[in-house]
Amino acid sequence: MYLIILCTCPDQTTAEDIASHLVRHKLAACINIIAGVTSIYEWHGKIEKTQEYQLVIKSHSDKYSSIEEEIKSLHPYELPEIIAVPIERGHPDYLQWINTCLSTK
Repeated sequence: MYLIILCTCPDQTTAEDIASHLVRHKLAACINIIAGVTSIYEWHGKIEKTQEYQLVIKSHSDKYSSIEEEIKSLHPYELPEIIAVPIERGHPDYLQWINTCLSTK
């Protein structure tokens, strides 16, 4: 099963470092970095408002555990957002490209 995994980062450097690491290690085929995301959330009893960078990670479900582990090891947040959403449909050629990128051949 194909997945989109979402993860917010505090700055562009962190976002690029995590994205490059995941692609280099063939855990993700492609990662979009979206700047200027405003996050409003409760943390330790306070309402917080933060500007973040959103990672949109395209991968397979069999890579999820490794992706989660790598993000947790590289991410500066105490509790990073790591949420996976299944890709139910997609352009067949694009999905095949994901397969090719994640192949360890």
